[in-house]
Amino acid sequence: MDRNSPRPTEIKLHQKSRLLEIAFDDGKRYTLPCEYLRVFSPSAEVRGHGPGQEVLQVGKRNVEIKEIEPVGSYAVKLAFSDGHDTGLYSWDYLHELGEKQESSWKSYLARMEEAGASRDPK
Repeated sequence: MDRNSPRPTEIKLHQKSRLLEIAFDDGKRYTLPCEYLRVFSPSAEVRGHGPGQEVLQVGKRNVEIKEIEPVGSYAVKLAFSDGHDTGLYSWDYLHELGEKQESSWKSYLARMEEAGASRDPK
């Protein structure tokens, strides 16, 4: 992480609405749904070990964040209600998720439709 990277100034979990609100020292503030954070987990289980190895995450509409654990001064580890807890969300990655939320979400929904998959749990 570079010294000029935005750092969070506030992180709030809104459990009822299943949203993680995060403010950065560059003045940006993002409200990221738990489902969005879960399907874009930086873990190898989701991203694979290289391009083209991503695993489409289905049935995550109602997922919740159960725990947020700081990792050094550069990231947080999120534990989700479906048992997933292996991704480290760096400040850079959280900022990127906020910046690209609209386009990333549209792309995800298109992949879901193409696969005939559902956001709803089975």
